[in-house]
Amino acid sequence: MRAIRLILGGIAAVLALVASYAVAGLVGGAIPSNRDWAPPAHGIRIFVESNGVHTGIIVPKVAAGVDWRGVARAEDLRDPRFAGYDHVAFGWGEKTFYLETPTWADVKLRTVLAAATGSTRTLMHVEHLPVPRAGDGARKIVVTPAQYRRLAAYIRASFRDGGARYRGYAGYDAFYDANGRYDAVRTCNSWTGDALRFAGVRVGAWTPFPVTVMGWF
Repeated sequence: MRAIRLILGGIAAVLALVASYAVAGLVGGAIPSNRDWAPPAHGIRIFVESNGVHTGIIVPKVAAGVDWRGVARAEDLRDPRFAGYDHVAFGWGEKTFYLETPTWADVKLRTVLAAATGSTRTLMHVEHLPVPRAGDGARKIVVTPAQYRRLAAYIRASFRDGGARYRGYAGYDAFYDANGRYDAVRTCNSWTGDALRFAGVRVGAWTPFPVTVMGWF
């Protein structure tokens, strides 16, 4: 009986920890940063996207003096023809999780736990895309040229200079070695929120979940 009580106590502790994390994330995501931000009438159109688990930022390849073609290169793609698209999406995440889970059916519990407990092996995921349409899971944000350049600087600093490149899941994407440590506090969605916050856009103070990003737009 004592062993059973210990097991049940351990399960209860884990569930309490998970619940506390979820509540803290939702509270952090509800606290606004850059609360006075308002989209300009005219500016650079960007997008935030979500697949329900992971968020990213979609930007024009060339805008406001920023040209991503030297970073998002055609030769890094399985099919260089996709480089003809005029937008590019950026996401940040843990390396093993990215490379070993091309679909959600490939997700392994050990990979999730390893990422949540901390990893300095991180990647940038870059996708060459057309401009998003309604229903694509992306939401539009308009920023000033100065805000866009700040956003671009944050994204660019996430790439590890001289790092390796890896083929993506399909013909239109690729991975690049990144800077930063991934863990349960700084998730892929936290990176998205941090980038938008750095640019001056109103978003949650801490955004570990997709809803804490997408709920602002």
